[in-house]
Amino acid sequence: MAKILIGQYEATIYPEGDGYTGAISLGFGPDGKRQRLKRKAKTKTLVKDKLIKAVKALESGVTASETYTVRDAVNDWLSKGLKGRSESTVTKQRILAETHVIPRLGKLKLQQLRADHVDEWLDELSTDLATRTLRDVHSVLKRATRQAQARDLVLRNVAELVTTPAGKDGRPSKALTKHQADAMLKAAESSELHAYVVLSLTTGVRTEEARALRWDHVVAWIPSLKAWQPVTEAGFKHTRFAIYVWRADRVGGDTKTRKSRRTLELPKLAAEALRQHHTRQAAHKLKAGEAWQDHNLVFCTNVGTPLDAANVRRAFRQITKNAGIGTDWTPRELRHSFVSIMSDQGVPIETIADLVGHAGTSVTEAVYRHQLKPVITKGAHTMNTIFGDKPTG
Repeated sequence: MAKILIGQYEATIYPEGDGYTGAISLGFGPDGKRQRLKRKAKTKTLVKDKLIKAVKALESGVTASETYTVRDAVNDWLSKGLKGRSESTVTKQRILAETHVIPRLGKLKLQQLRADHVDEWLDELSTDLATRTLRDVHSVLKRATRQAQARDLVLRNVAELVTTPAGKDGRPSKALTKHQADAMLKAAESSELHAYVVLSLTTGVRTEEARALRWDHVVAWIPSLKAWQPVTEAGFKHTRFAIYVWRADRVGGDTKTRKSRRTLELPKLAAEALRQHHTRQAAHKLKAGEAWQDHNLVFCTNVGTPLDAANVRRAFRQITKNAGIGTDWTPRELRHSFVSIMSDQGVPIETIADLVGHAGTSVTEAVYRHQLKPVITKGAHTMNTIFGDKPTG
C-alpha cells in the first residue's frame, strides 16, 4: 500500500478490484466516525490526479462529490432558486431546463463542466432557437451554476465565461392594417374576449396590464364633482371614461416600470365595450352563484378567477381566424397595432411613448420601429419637397 503526501493530507493508494483506490483521511466527524475521501481509477497515476483535484477542491471550500451533475445543479436551482417567482415564470424556466439544458448537459459532472462544453452546446442550439430563447436557456445554466457556486458545490461558474451566440431570427411583431382591424373587431363581437380586444387595440395597454385591470380602476368623469369615480359607484351613464393602468399580471402586481403607471381616457368604442362586458359579467356572476370568486377583475373566467395567458392567446387566434386574417397573431400585437394607427395619424412619438407607458422615446423607437411609419419616412418626404423628385441620370 503506497503512501503519498498531497498538500497537507496523507493519502494511500492500493489495488482494489480491477483498478486502484486512493483514500485521504480527513480526521473524525462530529459523530466520532473517521471521515475518508476516496477516488477510484484504472491506474495509480489517474487515482493520484483525482486525489490532487479533490484536495484542491477541499482547500477552496468546494464540497460537492464527483457524482454531482449538471442535472442535479439545475434541479436544485428549480426547486430552491425561484422562490417568490410567479407560477408562469417557474413553468417557463422548467420547460427550458428540461427541453434544452438537462438532455444535452445533464449527465456531465458539474466540476468537470468546461467553457468548451457550454460553447459547443450553445452553438448547436443556435441553429434551432431564436436569439431571445437562446439567451434564456443560457441564463438557466448560468443561474443554476451560480447557485451551486454560492453553496460551495463548484469552484467557478464557467457558463458565465461564455458569450451567448446569435440564434435564428425570431418572428418580428406586426401590426394590423385598418382593414384587418375592422374585420377583427367585427369577428370579436361574438367572443367573450370582445372588450379585451377593443380595449387593447384602442388604448395600447400591455396584455398583462389588461388581465390585471380591476373594476375600481375603470372610472367615469363626474362634472359636478370635477373628479373621476369608479364605474362600480358612478355607473356607465356618463360621457367620459378612463382607466387607471396601475397594475399588471406580474410578480407583486406592479406595472413593468414606474413610468408604466398611467391614466388613459377611453375612446367611446372601448367605453361601450366595457359597459356591455360589465352587464354580461353580472349575468355570469349570478349564474355561478357560490362558485363565483370575486377578484374584482374586469377580465376573468366565468367564475371570476384570473384569465390564463395561454387561454387568452387561444381565444384571440380563434378571433383572427374568424376574421379571415389567419392565426399567426398574438394579443401583444394589438399594442403594436395601436402604435401603428397612432403613428399613421401623425401623433408625435413623444405622445405615443406616454400613451404606451415608456420612460422615453428611445424605447418606443427601438421596440416599435416597424410601426412608426411617419417617423422613419419624414426625412425622405422633406427632402423630396425641397429638391423635388428628379429622375436619376
